[in-house]
Amino acid sequence: MLDHLATQVHAAEPRCGGTRLVCVDGPSGSGKTVLAEGLVAALGGAPLLHMDDLYPGWDGLAAAVPLLHEWVVAPLVAGRPARYRRYDWALGRYAEEHDLGTPPVLVVEGAGSGARIISAHAVLLVWIDAPRTERLRRAMDRDGETYRPHWDRWAAQEQTHFATEGTPGRADVVVDGTR
Repeated sequence: MLDHLATQVHAAEPRCGGTRLVCVDGPSGSGKTVLAEGLVAALGGAPLLHMDDLYPGWDGLAAAVPLLHEWVVAPLVAGRPARYRRYDWALGRYAEEHDLGTPPVLVVEGAGSGARIISAHAVLLVWIDAPRTERLRRAMDRDGETYRPHWDRWAAQEQTHFATEGTPGRADVVVDGTR
């Protein structure tokens, strides 16, 4: 599947300036990062931006989408280099700047990456999901018990965002994250 998606991405006309933007969206623990890393490899090593680097804390899903647009998508559309500031979760503030340049392909993964304002410039929007119990298990395995107190409040933000954006229904490809 990943090789097929990579071929599809490379064959597409760029819609984000000269960049072919790929968005991998879905709820926490669904397998976005694993899928995106596999797709990056199939694409020959495209840059990968994690939305976790943009969210301004545990209540920051809605705030991260405009930042992704302002810092990354809008500059690329205008033919300018993209850059972003990484959110430092331990310090609770934005830290160093990262330069993405104007890559031929850019993969963005994370909840909110497929918002309409972003996906309007994407050549591929992938939605991945898995049952809530499996997603919670994965999140705890990945992040440890430090994530447990934030799970419900993050899930509520995701539910609101995905309902408003209709992301699953707009996806070009839907992936069962249980596999």
